[in-house]
Amino acid sequence: MTLKRTLVGIIRSMEGTSDRAKDPKLKTRYYNLSKEKAWEEVSSTLKKIPGYKVLHEVHSVGEIILEKRTTFGRTMDITVSIISVSPVRSAVDIYSASRGSLGDLGSNYRTIMHLFSVLDKKLSQYKVNE
Repeated sequence: MTLKRTLVGIIRSMEGTSDRAKDPKLKTRYYNLSKEKAWEEVSSTLKKIPGYKVLHEVHSVGEIILEKRTTFGRTMDITVSIISVSPVRSAVDIYSASRGSLGDLGSNYRTIMHLFSVLDKKLSQYKVNE
């Protein structure tokens, strides 16, 4: 992680992915899976990651709400969105925010990178490189 990312984390306590993210690591991930299959794979994978607690799943909207406690006792709220791009392609975006004031020193960024690495490993055969 870069010094710039840590400095930004002093004042910012949230991070999210999108198609227009300036950081290439924060770009939306695409998979050659239908939304139904992507939902099953992502949901089952997220439930198996230690340290994360699935709070709520809204299948019709394609959102999974997670909670994670940091080593310093802060709570992070994480939303994983699964979007159907076409009948055979889905997109996954992640938004992470820390509760409380002040920044997160980049922990939301690290959380997103960790979740994407787990999902990319699990769904590597379906990943679309753009």
